[in-house]
Amino acid sequence: MAATASNSGNSGGKRNQNDKDVPPPLPEPLAVPVADSHTHLDMLPQLPLGSAARPVEEALAKAASVGVTTVIQVGCDVAGSTWAAETAAAHESVWAAVALHPNEAPRIVLGDPDGWSRQGAREPGGDAALDAALEQIDALAALPHVRGVGETGLDYFRTGPEGMAAQERSFRRHIDIAKRHGKALVIHDREAHDDVLRVLREEGAPETVVFHCYSGDAEMAKVCAEAGYYLSFAGNVTFKNAQHLRDALAVAPLDRILVETDAPFLTPMPYRGRPNAPYLIPVTLRAMAGYRGIAEDALATAVAQNTARAFGY
Repeated sequence: MAATASNSGNSGGKRNQNDKDVPPPLPEPLAVPVADSHTHLDMLPQLPLGSAARPVEEALAKAASVGVTTVIQVGCDVAGSTWAAETAAAHESVWAAVALHPNEAPRIVLGDPDGWSRQGAREPGGDAALDAALEQIDALAALPHVRGVGETGLDYFRTGPEGMAAQERSFRRHIDIAKRHGKALVIHDREAHDDVLRVLREEGAPETVVFHCYSGDAEMAKVCAEAGYYLSFAGNVTFKNAQHLRDALAVAPLDRILVETDAPFLTPMPYRGRPNAPYLIPVTLRAMAGYRGIAEDALATAVAQNTARAFGY
């Protein structure tokens, strides 16, 4: 996770703008407005879960000032998904996606004694507790301001073998929820490419599938393109060690490319390690246009159309 940050400027004394807790400056505005296809406003340090609406409005206004006029607020658990749905209902520029994150499912089933998640320490609830949580996600997915089911999928980086069964059970249920409600399926895939694609084949993918923070290589991008999946690129496409992402971007169909922040994480270069937020989308999009070898406005136009098509707004 990104370091905790504050948007309080120089409160508490003057600070070096290279400090990790200082938000990056506003980029030059985009000429063509775009959407942040995946963000977590409830996880921004100045926007704790259940906070008043004003900080949300300020974050949205800051994004809009640089041409980021729509955001998809993504839930990772029942509480966050409920907040996402409520926030989308209250703000014209926000749409919601709701789900149990792949790492949330094992915590529900097996317990979370260390309290790593936002719910604190939890006792094992078994499959019954997972089913109950999924029923709540199912109900939220029916709401009109909810346009996606996610982020769901598989994560073999943070969850070990003991949690794989719970993850896959949850993923399959989310696929069913997305298909029944006609919503986009937003996938979190970390070090689980083959199994994610396998489960999609076995269950039958929904009409719209978005690979959030695409992490595969160019060959996987070709497989996703053949299936009609969307690939959403985050700030890590700018990282020095991410040539495989730039290679994937180069072969992805222009009508299947999205851009996201995954804020407050994955802040693009040259601000890596500092707090991310939707207003930084122009930094990533401009880098992507350079890697792709097309005009900034052309990529922005495609991204805007693709995001609206994928999430049906």
